[in-house]
Amino acid sequence: MFSVEVRDRIMIAHSLPDPFFGPAQKMHGATFVVDVAFFRAELTRHNVVVDIGAALQVLNDTLKPLAYQNLDELTQFTGKLTTTEFLAKHIFDEIARAARSGGLGEGSSGLAKIRVTLSETDLARASYEGPIGD
Repeated sequence: MFSVEVRDRIMIAHSLPDPFFGPAQKMHGATFVVDVAFFRAELTRHNVVVDIGAALQVLNDTLKPLAYQNLDELTQFTGKLTTTEFLAKHIFDEIARAARSGGLGEGSSGLAKIRVTLSETDLARASYEGPIGD
């Protein structure tokens, strides 16, 4: 399986209002390094997994609506605990949607799966990985 990975970062604010989260129940900020890996069994006719420039643009477009936002105030997250794991799945869904609609150019078709990893620090990260679907 071949893979290509792209990276960006995002700064957000949020709270996790449940006793399970201890001090993170209060409003706090986070800066995530976001890595997205694209996988395919066979390379495209141009011998690539996906166009890196297109992948970077899709990632940037996906993160832009979240950047410098208080996630507690965004309607799509009302009533949700915006954990790192939850955000990895949200970003995965948006990138998979872009891939299904051809947003990655020629490399959109034939992708086997995508993995999104959000690193909170050099000590902790969370991922979501799955097929891009139809």
